Amino acid sequence: MDAGIALAGLVVGIVVGLTGMGGGALMTPVLVFFFRVDPLTAISSDVVSSLFMKPAGAIVHIVRKTANLELVLWLCIGSVPAAFLGAMVVDHLKVIPGFEQLLLAMLGVALLLAASGLIIRSWFQMTRKRLPWGEGPAPMTSADVQVRRLPTVLLGVLGGAMVGMTSVGAGSLILTLLLVLYPQLKPSQLVGTDLVQAVPLVAAASLGHLMFGQVSLGITGSMLLGAIPGAFIGAQISSRAPGGIIRRALAVLLMASGLKLLGMPTAGVLAAGAAAIVAGPLAWAILRHRYSFTHGTHSPRNRAPADDLESIDDP
Repeated sequence: MDAGIALAGLVVGIVVGLTGMGGGALMTPVLVFFFRVDPLTAISSDVVSSLFMKPAGAIVHIVRKTANLELVLWLCIGSVPAAFLGAMVVDHLKVIPGFEQLLLAMLGVALLLAASGLIIRSWFQMTRKRLPWGEGPAPMTSADVQVRRLPTVLLGVLGGAMVGMTSVGAGSLILTLLLVLYPQLKPSQLVGTDLVQAVPLVAAASLGHLMFGQVSLGITGSMLLGAIPGAFIGAQISSRAPGGIIRRALAVLLMASGLKLLGMPTAGVLAAGAAAIVAGPLAWAILRHRYSFTHGTHSPRNRAPADDLESIDDP
């Protein structure tokens, strides 16, 4: 057991509990950057550890009937085989000279997609769900969802392949694209559906990495030692903390990590991060102001109190 990795797992678990995003987008780069774990071992160990974190949340949503099981079925038809094949493809590619750099680049692209997903998710909350602050649950337009089978299967294939190859995608990419495909889903249904479909997805990816990858039981056990209680703590805090602020900070962190993995010099990464920190809130304020006036929500009696909006999180 590694105390440092366990502590990192605790921090990542808390963030996952606070924001609802997948831990792979955070834990894998932490293992690579701070603990000098080789990329394939980091990805394999992170995927296997996720297998033990997903079922608890999924069971809760099944019991509460906040997961659309038909949607889960069609997602899994695409994601389960793609996740297994993704792990197998990575194993076959590792014999290629320079494969480690290729894997780092793939991970960097996945992190940039995850950061984009967080931004798009807030954008859709603000526009389609009529929330000027881009946060919190909104009234659903329909209790039923007409499942679009082919797009849903293709979404599963994309998410499954990304998880199998990079450990990133289940909680970041799929959740965002589900919001795009099915904007009428309630936040609880959105999160529940994503969590339930992630269990067989991660199981398939874990099997693939156990057979073909480089799983380190020491790293996996250390991560779980911190991540499981961390996720519980984060879930308890999430109803009280301003999740939107945390999510925006994570978008900047994921962007910076992705750029670094793609080979951008440190000075460039810092400049990009600083620009995002300065320009991001300004651009969001302009969009929020424009949106509120466009939809007539600028009136004080039509706008929910800022404290209430900031305290509500997507789950």
